[in-house]
Amino acid sequence: MTDRKKQFERDGFLVLENFQSAEACDALMHRAVALASTFQLKGPASVFQTSEQARTSDAYFLESGDRISFFFEKDAFDPEGNLKNDLYRSLNKIGHALHDLDPVFHAFSRAPQMQDLVTELGLTDHLLIQSMMIFKHARIGGVVDIHQDASFLYTEPHSCIGFWFALEDATIENGCMWAKPGGHKTPLRNWFRRKEGAGTEFITLNEMDYSTEGMIPLEVKKGACIVLDGLLPHYSLPNTSGRSRQAYAIHTIDRNSVYPQQNWLQRDRAGVKGFFPEPIA
Repeated sequence: MTDRKKQFERDGFLVLENFQSAEACDALMHRAVALASTFQLKGPASVFQTSEQARTSDAYFLESGDRISFFFEKDAFDPEGNLKNDLYRSLNKIGHALHDLDPVFHAFSRAPQMQDLVTELGLTDHLLIQSMMIFKHARIGGVVDIHQDASFLYTEPHSCIGFWFALEDATIENGCMWAKPGGHKTPLRNWFRRKEGAGTEFITLNEMDYSTEGMIPLEVKKGACIVLDGLLPHYSLPNTSGRSRQAYAIHTIDRNSVYPQQNWLQRDRAGVKGFFPEPIA
């Protein structure tokens, strides 16, 4: 077992600086601008907020698993429903199939160093189930409440692993991630799933409360990769600074695990691919 794998299993996260080049990070940010320029807001906007997602889930959100969809910050609109800023700087994220549908995100997600990393960590059977371009724009980027990724990508047995890439420097001032070393050794608290009939709901699996005690800031430079166990509680604070904190995240599950039909994110399982490159369909 390598030192990095031991550290990941001990802490529940792994910080890898200089994992991607500055040029590769810039390419993703430029591509996000291009994608956003094609989006036309028609009707009510879809807002993303971790703690309120059961309340704000809509058909657009629930159908985004195999699409490229656009989600807004909750504070992006004035009382009359108009955007306070331009559309791009009002977005919370783009998701959830960028890694399969867009060539730039596909290449980044399956770069040679990613293939080496998943091999080293013993994750070669993992499938890329979800991807997100996360903006955290200056002065509008909202809080991401403390949560476990496995709540949103539930499998039996647990297998969710995330890879979070800093496309810009992430600091305490602009809303970096916080996590507790070893926090993944606690149980899964809840399951965010489709509700019978319509909508979504959080189901309590364990009554243990989340705690920020022992949490440390994961400040990283542009190009860093943070690997996250799906059971690791983590969060980020609002970005009140004048600098954005853009990031890209992919989430994976073991191809041999059970992925329930109640999970909010649904895709044709036969079309979900792994890390090793295949042509975009």
